[in-house]
Amino acid sequence: MSATEDNAAASAPAPARSPHDRPDVSGLVVGVLGGTGPQGRGLAYRLAKAGQQVVIGSRSAERAEEKAAELGFGVRGADNATTAAQSDIVIVAVPWEGHGELLASLRTELAGKIVVDCVNPLGFDKQGAYALLPEEGSAAQQAAALLPESRVTAAFHHLSAVLLLDESVDEVEIDVLVLGDERAATDAVQALAERVPGMRGVFAGRLRNAHQVESLVANLISVNRRYKAHAGLRITDI
Repeated sequence: MSATEDNAAASAPAPARSPHDRPDVSGLVVGVLGGTGPQGRGLAYRLAKAGQQVVIGSRSAERAEEKAAELGFGVRGADNATTAAQSDIVIVAVPWEGHGELLASLRTELAGKIVVDCVNPLGFDKQGAYALLPEEGSAAQQAAALLPESRVTAAFHHLSAVLLLDESVDEVEIDVLVLGDERAATDAVQALAERVPGMRGVFAGRLRNAHQVESLVANLISVNRRYKAHAGLRITDI
């Protein structure tokens, strides 16, 4: 090959990345803050069953260890700080009321980590569930503001904890909307979702659009109450 051909090859554009390409996340440790609650336990159960290393966190290490033993599949339990420190990807599944305080206290432990916020700021009254609007715009944006050294994404909002914890369900047929400002991070979270049989990770925009995704849970709660179901989402034509 001539020098001219060498230069042409070196300057050729890289092949376009497919939106369906996924990194290998099978060796990463996943921590679940709030992992003793229904949503956290459900996600931990599904990921661990799929072969992922999982640590669930709680304010009480003893409670976390107890719930981890119930889940099986090698799930470990620890306090929230230890869970954050020992994990590569950290899912935030705590109640909205304690969201900000917890993340602010774990800023050091979460530095450099992919943080997946699945918290839904909701209120409830006699008419049912309704969306709250955090000062930052969404729970995920609050997480990003509190964790400037972390790689914050938003995902796993629309999954029924009952369905996740149902041992008779082999495949969870649902799309997981993933939002974030860094492609490598959102690709990793999509790959993590797809470790669970039936799940598909779908990129759904930048973090500034997380409020709409979080708010949609109020609509799904209404659907599920009316139809006695565990409805989720499927995106067509992709």
